[in-house]
Amino acid sequence: MNKLEYDDNEILQVIDKITYRTMKMDMVWDWPCGVAYYGISEVYEKTKKEEYLTLLKDRIDELIELGLPRVWTVNACAMGHCLITLYDATKEEKYWDILMSKIQYIRNDALRFGDNVLQHTVSANNDFPEQAWADTLFMAAFLLLRVGVILKDEDMIEDALNQYYWHIKYLQNLDTGIFYHGFNNIDKSHMSGFYWGRANAWAAYTMSQVGVILPQAYLYPKFLEVVGSLNEQLSALKLLQTENGLWRTVLDDEESYEEVSASCGIAAAMTVKGNPLHIKYINKSVKGVLENISPDGRVLNVSGGTAVMRDRDGYRSISKEWIQGWGQGLALAFLTAFLDYRNRRIDGAL
Repeated sequence: MNKLEYDDNEILQVIDKITYRTMKMDMVWDWPCGVAYYGISEVYEKTKKEEYLTLLKDRIDELIELGLPRVWTVNACAMGHCLITLYDATKEEKYWDILMSKIQYIRNDALRFGDNVLQHTVSANNDFPEQAWADTLFMAAFLLLRVGVILKDEDMIEDALNQYYWHIKYLQNLDTGIFYHGFNNIDKSHMSGFYWGRANAWAAYTMSQVGVILPQAYLYPKFLEVVGSLNEQLSALKLLQTENGLWRTVLDDEESYEEVSASCGIAAAMTVKGNPLHIKYINKSVKGVLENISPDGRVLNVSGGTAVMRDRDGYRSISKEWIQGWGQGLALAFLTAFLDYRNRRIDGAL
């Protein structure tokens, strides 16, 4: 099995269904629509289908008119991703201004600890003192890197790479290659210490993007940490893929359920990375994911919002009954990366 299965038209039809179902969701300005609209932005960037841009623009304009949150958080910064696409496509300054307000928050106002590591925040309260979560890599570090590259701002790029560096140091178990959900810097623990599936998706997907978007990435020493980390992680994750082509919400727990958003993020990372040894795992994932898309475009079996839970049952018991923006967005990111696979270089040392 040395090539990707499924034809482009089949994937495009599924992408279309997911996109239109996503836009029926009543999501406010926060991380669920940040991930969902990132997925739609990726679809637009790869297909240039104007309908997708119009859907996105109309909704973002409506949310802006209704009023933005008074205080940014790390999670709410996820909405910056679609603003990059909207500004690039329309050149309307309002999108850039809001995006830069998020960057200003990340750079100057967001809570940090240790070596300038971003603390994960979900509200205006100090909910998780000195805690690093893998989620932050998608919501803030990846955004910081994208904008740093656009502006050719070396300080911003180095700040973003520093986030990757320390999240790797705090969260990845070098013995297994897999990421823990969170790290508490106060007591130097991983708290309950579980390998949560979606945490690994946030880490793998955003790390796979670094070498794609950062020019001459090999000249940045911390990028080499990202490369080594991702290679170790993906080589471990492939062995935890289920017979259905998916990954579990607790990766190494055979009694926990298969979870589709994590599966999409991990498979997307493999697809973006472009290592031909992963093709057979990607093909299994496409089959598994497509079997979890409803006829009207709902991504099924996506776990609800998940804190660092106290125990194994806490993760196992998170509901997967409802449509979630992050499930829609990560599925679109995966299927779009799958369409774009032929344009990616064969994986080498980097």
